[in-house]
Amino acid sequence: MSGIIKNNMKNLVAGLIFILFALWLAAVVPSIEIAWVTAILLFTIYLFVFEIVGVDVAAISIMVLLGLTTLFAPWMGLQQGLVDNENLFQGFSSNAVMSIIAIMIIGAGLDKTGLMNTVAAYILKIGGKTEKRIIPIISGTVAIISSFMQNVGAAALFLPVVSRISARSGLPMSRLLMPMGFCAILGGTVSMVGSSPLILLNDLILTSNHALPDGQKMELWSLFSVTPVGLALVATGVIYFVVAGRFVLPKIAKETHSVAATTMGYFQDVYGIDFAMTEVYIPEGSSIAGKMLDEIETDHAIRIIATQRPDGETRVGPGSLARDVALDGKMSLCILSSPVNLKNFAEAYDLIIRDEIEIFTESLATTKAGIAEVVIPPGSNLIGKSARDIWLRKVYGIAMVALHRNGETLREGEGIRDMPLQAGDTLVVHTQWDALVRLETDRNFVVVTTEFPHENLRPNKVGWASFFFAIALLLVLFTDLRLSIALLTGALGMVLSGVLSIDEAYEAVSWKTVFLLASLIPLGLAVETSGTARWIADQTLIVMGGQPVWVIQASVAVLATFFTLVMSNVGATVLLVPLAVNIAIGVGASPAVFALTVALATSNSFLIPTHQVNALIMGPGGYRVPDFMKAGGIMTILFLVVMMVMMLLVF
Repeated sequence: MSGIIKNNMKNLVAGLIFILFALWLAAVVPSIEIAWVTAILLFTIYLFVFEIVGVDVAAISIMVLLGLTTLFAPWMGLQQGLVDNENLFQGFSSNAVMSIIAIMIIGAGLDKTGLMNTVAAYILKIGGKTEKRIIPIISGTVAIISSFMQNVGAAALFLPVVSRISARSGLPMSRLLMPMGFCAILGGTVSMVGSSPLILLNDLILTSNHALPDGQKMELWSLFSVTPVGLALVATGVIYFVVAGRFVLPKIAKETHSVAATTMGYFQDVYGIDFAMTEVYIPEGSSIAGKMLDEIETDHAIRIIATQRPDGETRVGPGSLARDVALDGKMSLCILSSPVNLKNFAEAYDLIIRDEIEIFTESLATTKAGIAEVVIPPGSNLIGKSARDIWLRKVYGIAMVALHRNGETLREGEGIRDMPLQAGDTLVVHTQWDALVRLETDRNFVVVTTEFPHENLRPNKVGWASFFFAIALLLVLFTDLRLSIALLTGALGMVLSGVLSIDEAYEAVSWKTVFLLASLIPLGLAVETSGTARWIADQTLIVMGGQPVWVIQASVAVLATFFTLVMSNVGATVLLVPLAVNIAIGVGASPAVFALTVALATSNSFLIPTHQVNALIMGPGGYRVPDFMKAGGIMTILFLVVMMVMMLLVF
């Protein structure tokens, strides 16, 4: 409770500071329109930085607020709204948004065919079991894949692949995941469809062109315009980890790969949890009769994963076992717990501990159930909700026995079922394999455990998936079709050919990202058309006047890097591209190159685990924030240096 109060006080103080700053700016800006747009800009930054609400909710709120300025314009001292309501929802039909939807569906289709399993086997075949050979192969492969799909999607696809490689090679995941994650981010700079900022860039350029005279209008970037810079950045990342990996990667002795466990040895080796699976019988007349699972598990720090009533009814898996199940005499229980807690529990209620599993031999056989790890990815609908809130065991069929967060493992009995879930949390669970198969297609989870019995892929569709991916790529490269139409052709082909069902296609789309992107586009329009970007650029040039163009460009890159550490890369791009364009015009440089500088620099997010990819790999890799600061600090500097050198050489 004290932590919540402290956090609310911090947000309140920060809010007051932002309000005072907005009032000061209102007194110095040249027009009332710029004053209001600046105030909304500051409000947006405040919502993003302090995460008062989800970033998608914040973006939608800003869009609605801009729309309401049409109604309240007379009271705001405006002649008209800050954004014409006819243009307010153009973001949802924009080329960028439709392209991102198509990219997500195509990526899901390629994954559904089991292509990633083939890739993992090939990497092991040519890379062997040597870290210095496996790291560049994994990282380079992820980077290339990431150049044609969302980088967080590429990282999520390769998380089980790396787990499988770790299991078979004996290399800890902590030595493989960070290079993979960083190169997934870097791969997003190889093409103009590799990351949301680059996909969005051409739309922002078109918006800026509306406010520019004919002689200064910018040309749009083609698909591979940025490729030389991106390849140099990817090569830098790979070389960095090959040369300096032994110094900057965390030296985690334990192996964190996840193979479906048949014994509790996995718990003990990886998480130091001395749990064991034991069968217990409740004799008639035990005082436990009438008590609920929730009460028993909480009081005795145990986890009941299956029950059998005297009539033979067995409860295990989704929809059956839940915390409100009552216990009674002559029932059998299967329990996960430490020996000490089990002994105390049995003594408290005069229970009989069986020497081996008898009743649940079939239902909990290693071919049907076992230990698994799942990660809560960024964008999961479960973030902010506890296992108790969502009835995790009943709804999803996974009984959580440990939660790994920020390098620390919390166990049953330490309130893990009451903790709101966070992006990057690793849940150690007992589950039936068919339930785990369903979770593999659920966007709320990323299943790290790899080698368990399941048949859910469609390898017979790999030809169709590859064909329609190639069709989309050829349309992008060799026709004048808009990017969104070309990519949607490939996405539609995935559905029509049966690679994905239409429901699976809908589930593949991160609607949070879609609404975030579409809702911020009107803000960029307001910043540009109101003159706010030009005014901020003029003030910046007054401060930096006389500096060489490359110094000013580098300053823009550093500013974009800072913004992307504290807010979404999409938000940073929308806010800074109009500013960069006006700064470039002010110093006589290419506005398109300055805009590209912003879109590239917003991928420079390695220092802290705020990027979605970093949040995704943090739990499975056992990383802590200092690990990212150590490895990511050097990577951040290398990114800026290589990006600036390549841009000066190429453009």
